[in-house]
Amino acid sequence: MAILDGKRILITGVLTDASLAFSVARLAQEEGAEVVLSGAGRGLSLTRRTARKLPVTPEVLEIDVTDPGQLAAAAAELTERWGRLDGLLHAIGFAPQECLGGDMFQAGWDEVKVALEVSAYSLKALVEAFRPLLQAAGRASVVGLDFDATVAWPAYDWMGVAKAALESLSRYLARDLGAEGIRVNLVAAGPIRTMAARSIPSFSAFEDTWGTRAPLGWDVNDAEPVAKACVALFSDWFPMTTGEMLHVDGGVHAMGA
Repeated sequence: MAILDGKRILITGVLTDASLAFSVARLAQEEGAEVVLSGAGRGLSLTRRTARKLPVTPEVLEIDVTDPGQLAAAAAELTERWGRLDGLLHAIGFAPQECLGGDMFQAGWDEVKVALEVSAYSLKALVEAFRPLLQAAGRASVVGLDFDATVAWPAYDWMGVAKAALESLSRYLARDLGAEGIRVNLVAAGPIRTMAARSIPSFSAFEDTWGTRAPLGWDVNDAEPVAKACVALFSDWFPMTTGEMLHVDGGVHAMGA
């Protein structure tokens, strides 16, 4: 029996088949889950095209996480379609270019608040919208994709601050949702060559050094280890794990300089 048999999971953040979320969706389907994707704005048509590359072509809901109306409409549609939600993947992040590049002072509040809303607050917005469906599942799992923000990274700047907020928020949500049987965890992935990664200045600095620093090695083209961790957290094999940040980075987080 596959470990996600009978599970119903909403996966955000699929743009191309190089997206980490795509690998999670593919493996979730292979492990027996029924999957729905979400997309937003100009990326919605791209998500719909990419959805056809999965083993089973899923429905794609329009969800702009900054639009309460779209969140409510998507929740209503899934309530009618499924009646419950066993898993939710938060794989959403964005920062204006002023927020990246190695100078914390070049971004003003107008740019920073976009990064914080889309990359961190959106976890709360998603969970809030789908909370009744997660409650209906009995023991649901929320998983977010992260890039460890416990240290300062080259060029990551305000996105790093947003990820730090995401990490803190996940712990508070774990606190508040535990009584409802809803687990909230993050997977802190090493660098993977995705569309989002290419938008980060100096991303090649991560690519060039990560593999040599990682005790287990690291392949920036292989999203499978990250997908396996997410699928495991969606399964029933981590029933008492919440508020956790699971590193899937080859071990770099545990090493010194």
